[in-house]
Amino acid sequence: MTAMEKLCLGIELGSTRIKAVVISEHHAPVSSGDYTWASNYENGVWTYSLDEVWAGLKAALSGVKGRKSICAMGVSAMMHGYLAFDKDWNLLTPFRTWQNTITGPAAAELTALFGFNIPQRWSIAHLYQAVLNGEDHVPQIAHITTLAGYVHYMLTGVNAIGVGEASGMFPIDSKSLDYDGELLQKFNGLVAERGLPWTLADILPAVLPAGADAGSLTEAGAVLLDNLLSPGIPFAPAEGDAGTGMTATNAVAPRTGNVSAGTSIFSMVVLEQPLSKVYEEIDLVTTPTGAPVAMVHCNNCTNDTNAWIKILYETAELFGAEPSISELFTRLYKKSLDGDPDCGGITVCNYLAGEGVTHMDEGRPLVVRTPEAKFTLANFFRAQLYSTMATLKIGMDILAAEGVAIDSLTGHGGLFKTPGVGQKYMAAACNAPVTCMDTAGEGGPYGMALLAAYRAWKPNGETLEAYLNHRVFAGVSGATVQPDGETVAGFNAYMGRYKALLEVERKIVEVL
Repeated sequence: MTAMEKLCLGIELGSTRIKAVVISEHHAPVSSGDYTWASNYENGVWTYSLDEVWAGLKAALSGVKGRKSICAMGVSAMMHGYLAFDKDWNLLTPFRTWQNTITGPAAAELTALFGFNIPQRWSIAHLYQAVLNGEDHVPQIAHITTLAGYVHYMLTGVNAIGVGEASGMFPIDSKSLDYDGELLQKFNGLVAERGLPWTLADILPAVLPAGADAGSLTEAGAVLLDNLLSPGIPFAPAEGDAGTGMTATNAVAPRTGNVSAGTSIFSMVVLEQPLSKVYEEIDLVTTPTGAPVAMVHCNNCTNDTNAWIKILYETAELFGAEPSISELFTRLYKKSLDGDPDCGGITVCNYLAGEGVTHMDEGRPLVVRTPEAKFTLANFFRAQLYSTMATLKIGMDILAAEGVAIDSLTGHGGLFKTPGVGQKYMAAACNAPVTCMDTAGEGGPYGMALLAAYRAWKPNGETLEAYLNHRVFAGVSGATVQPDGETVAGFNAYMGRYKALLEVERKIVEVL
């Protein structure tokens, strides 16, 4: 990184980290900073403090080098959820994150009304549930937005988000690349008798495609960041973590897909044609350019596995050992490869939270084995890792039955950090080759930095797909793992037990 080099900055507010990544004109990461945070469960709602948003952003930016050379930037965050403000942008109720499964009645009613799947975590489901609940803040609403949309507005004064992010708030019309006008009217009709002083279009943020001008850092925005960045930096449209994940893995063209696996796990597959019917297990969202995407989103991924690793770490401490947590993760992941393809009869349900795909509002982690099961460390940990992607597989099997073709599936996130392990199991789960790119280690914030670069440096008329193919990922190395028959058969055997275990999971939620 030279003093005169132009840089682009991507910021992402993820579920466990706020991260800033700077890339060079060659689209390579050159610097990063981060801040660790966690959601809080308050009054029955998973939330984050907005004060901590700003403390975390400043901490992450403080670790970034070359801030004076940044020529474009963008903000991303975990998608969906609900942030409601009055006309002066005062928060009306604590931020409700994607983790919440408290909008079941609203989601079901809207899905039936729209003929379009509305998951519980979508912003429109949260809004309508607040209406159904008769919450006091509803008549005062002047704006609803996402976390990325809120930060973008505070920094730029522009109340707009990228089309991919918008598609997790309300359905998008693929022709206009704006909110579906017919469905807007259906919603307004649904709430008409309640005498609310707003219509839905009044309170939603504007929608912008990738590459559009989304404002620039204002002086007031720079002050919010303690002047770590200079006013005037152009912004790309704010995007969600799904859109930045697609961008970071070059999975924005039809027949491509990616899997992001960390605290939650979700797959994004770009469609060639619409699905034949509505599936409650499948979200229909878009790429940052508005192309239709089938999304399988699961709330539970690595949290239960992480908890078991902490227990094993405590066991090592009893003997005076203090292994590196990172090395312990790596060794346990690799040890799982010694397990039987079907995990020796051990089955794990990793639900700490509810799951939309399997229609559960709460979770209780379970480990189950029959008397004849081979209860070894390798089998136990392999079952843990299978469980991180088992619910995803249920959704991916629906897409396979629909004939959705996937030429390439790219993995990124913590589940794939140990080379060859998560990839092997994911390839078996999806029965498709899984690639992990060297550049995908930075994940979503890297994808947001690429969208900022596209905003700043794209030649006239060049599509995002072409820009990524020819200017970013040409020659980028990565490792691809093909599905092998033995692991595919073993995973399928595991899934037979897993689906049966879900009936136990439903019962234990009732009684415990």
